[in-house]
Amino acid sequence: MHIKHCKLSIKEQNRLIEYFVAGVPARTAADLVGIHRNSAIRFFHKLREKIALKQQDRSEKFCGKIELDESYFGGVRKGKRGRGAVGKVPVFGILKRGGQVYTQVIEDTKSATLMPIIREKIRPDSIVYTDCYRSYNALDVSEFKHYRINHSELFAHKHNHINGTENFWNQAKPHLRKYNGIPKANFPLFLKECEWRFNMGSPIQLLKDLKSILKEFY
Repeated sequence: MHIKHCKLSIKEQNRLIEYFVAGVPARTAADLVGIHRNSAIRFFHKLREKIALKQQDRSEKFCGKIELDESYFGGVRKGKRGRGAVGKVPVFGILKRGGQVYTQVIEDTKSATLMPIIREKIRPDSIVYTDCYRSYNALDVSEFKHYRINHSELFAHKHNHINGTENFWNQAKPHLRKYNGIPKANFPLFLKECEWRFNMGSPIQLLKDLKSILKEFY
């Protein structure tokens, strides 16, 4: 499978697709394939665009046991860390235990921002797990059953934890760190790529799914 109306040969495209699945940055992949780095950067950008579109199509309402968490993405900076860190991009994550994750770039982490997303993505009467961040207080008087875990005391107590979303952040951030800075305009595409990688699983499944996505669009 290849992208039509692309100046790269089918052989070059297939090699780039394999390097993309392996998590190799575009500049490194360009050197390995023997093409100009801008060609590889544009090709990888097209792949991320199609992956992001497909992830949106696949997005459905979650039900059952759901974990919620927000995190901040960006380079290492001096000064304030954690929630509200200056210059970083806030991201909201929703994960169904034993299932998939959904991510969304958000303007802020206020309750007024998070609750509409929660109601749009999660079915009523689901069980939601969060930490003790104040923005989740609204869940206590909502249509959801709400459990909290106090991370200042412990990270898990029996069923009460958000280890799934923490696991996703721990996979996504090292992957994105390899790029040594991502333009803010393109960050949502890179985030959806991380979501896709987490949901699909093994490299074999990633490659199979990516070829299926390209076949659908091209």
